[in-house]
Amino acid sequence: MFASLAGRTVVVTGASKGIGRGIARRFGAIGCNVLVIARSFEGAASVAREIQDAGGVASAAAIDVSDPEQTVRMAAAATERYGAIDILCANAGIFPAARLDRMTAADFDAVIATNLRGTFLSVSACVAAMKARGGGRIVLTSSVTGPVTGYPGWAHYGASKAGQLGFMRTAAIELAPARITVNAVMPGNIMTEGLSGLGPEYLARMEGSIPMRRLGSVEDVANAVLFFASDEAAYITGQTLIVDGGQVLPESLAALEEMDSA
Repeated sequence: MFASLAGRTVVVTGASKGIGRGIARRFGAIGCNVLVIARSFEGAASVAREIQDAGGVASAAAIDVSDPEQTVRMAAAATERYGAIDILCANAGIFPAARLDRMTAADFDAVIATNLRGTFLSVSACVAAMKARGGGRIVLTSSVTGPVTGYPGWAHYGASKAGQLGFMRTAAIELAPARITVNAVMPGNIMTEGLSGLGPEYLARMEGSIPMRRLGSVEDVANAVLFFASDEAAYITGQTLIVDGGQVLPESLAALEEMDSA
């Protein structure tokens, strides 16, 4: 299936670590030209080298997706280096925790600026190149947190992720005549660098809330992204795919206990 993507150019934002790194590496492994985007050039360049060392084609750029001038520069870099933009993975996101009684307007604005405004600016910057190409794929990294679930301290994050889906649906309608699809993956608890230092007891509690009894991998999310980017998904737009091992399904802890007793 994913062989249809070989030779295409993909821009991955927020790709220096975590899910973004996994997405970039997965596209590189199947023969795409990958532009690795992060605020830190060193972080982006490290992932680009990983792709190159594995035999892929990749380069890096330091871009803050909340800045319109920088996202325009991002799109220009992709077209200058590889001649086109076929796929945009708008993955960049931040998630600093702050409870409502301590969250400031600046805290809220910072998360919205990167997660939601950054999605809009990244898409806006890349659309012209996709139209010139005769079509394209846009895949957003949303989350189950916000659109489906909530978590204390993440009101701003949840708002940004729910907002991405509202943006996606109208963008999908507007861009459909240009043969550009817009879809979103919604990860649950995924094993990334940010979780590795929390200790085995905490990770076990997280795994205990998931019917499949394991955290997701970045590859699990990357494979869902690759599906939306593929030719086989050409007739799918404005849709979401939850990648969570069944995390959002149980109505209560009792449901998981009943599952284990079967």
